[in-house]
Amino acid sequence: MLARLLSNDFPRNRVLAVLLVLVLLTLALTPFVVPGIKALNVAAKVLVFIVLVASFDLLLGYTGIVSFAHTMFFGIGAYGVAIAFTRLGPTWTALGAGVAGALALSFVLALAIGLFSLRVRAIFFSMITLAVAAAFQTLASQLSEITGGEDGLSFKVPELLSPSFEFAAQPFLGVSLDGRLLCYYLLFFTALVLVLALLRIVNSPFGRVLQAIRENEFRAEAIGYRVVVYRTTSAILSALFATLAGAMLALWLRYNGPDTSLSFEIMLDVLLIVVIGGMGTIYGAAIGSGLFVVAQSYLQDLLRLGSEATSGLPWLSALLSPDRWLLWLGLLFVLSVYYFPTGIVGKLRAMRAAAAKRPPSAGEPRPIPVLK
Repeated sequence: MLARLLSNDFPRNRVLAVLLVLVLLTLALTPFVVPGIKALNVAAKVLVFIVLVASFDLLLGYTGIVSFAHTMFFGIGAYGVAIAFTRLGPTWTALGAGVAGALALSFVLALAIGLFSLRVRAIFFSMITLAVAAAFQTLASQLSEITGGEDGLSFKVPELLSPSFEFAAQPFLGVSLDGRLLCYYLLFFTALVLVLALLRIVNSPFGRVLQAIRENEFRAEAIGYRVVVYRTTSAILSALFATLAGAMLALWLRYNGPDTSLSFEIMLDVLLIVVIGGMGTIYGAAIGSGLFVVAQSYLQDLLRLGSEATSGLPWLSALLSPDRWLLWLGLLFVLSVYYFPTGIVGKLRAMRAAAAKRPPSAGEPRPIPVLK
């Protein structure tokens, strides 16, 4: 059963398996283990980024395509939900219509970009996607009657998902059973299903072809695969999953604006998380997103505590000032790339493979050869 859920793509490393289970349990139990709005917001952001980063890794890590338009599809999903709730009201029909409309628009745009741009090589395709993303962000900022312009759109969600709706008068384990909690678990199970779906895609024959194209595009073309078709399909699938991640973000925040879902900073964060977690590994999206979002959210608090604890040393206290959190975040990123050049997941799997190839020592039993 577990093999089918994971599409036979096991962690292949005990440390990695423990980390994945820890991430899963932490996200599942955050509302009860770490009470407070901030912890819940951080956990919800981790869930959104896991889906967003995994969808981008399908494009970059498995197909070898560098696209800077990924946040455009992320924004389309968020705007689709926001506009639908604003125009149709806080109903489940509006949610379905917003998600369906956003998926349709993302499909058309991804298909157009794929057909017209994927025939060009490397950096040229990246520049085209960057130009398209910048144009879409400008368009979203200027169409104020539809998108709310720079101010964005605030909206109400169905009453069942509203923080004011309570399922029980008494808290359970100190946590209020309200609409916000239900909304969080809706995001949790949605993210879980989407990640399992991505695992199924990358471990299917289609996913194997994508990896063959990544390794040697000309050889894949020579043995009969239509590379443009596979690359375009990969771009469309990646865009659709990113659209769903944007819808998850808008549903949780009950707001969306250009800086919330279309900012180029989000694209940079996604690139960093892919590198930290490991390209070409869906599991890397979970590990990298958890580490990056938690560090981004709590690093200032940790630096503040460190600055107060070292107040007797002015130079060290100034170095640990919360205002310098970007410096320390950059340092952590440099160290992670230096010690984990293939990402955390790639490094752990490489260690497992090296241990499997290591000859047994004098005290270890040697494997019995099997006659064929």
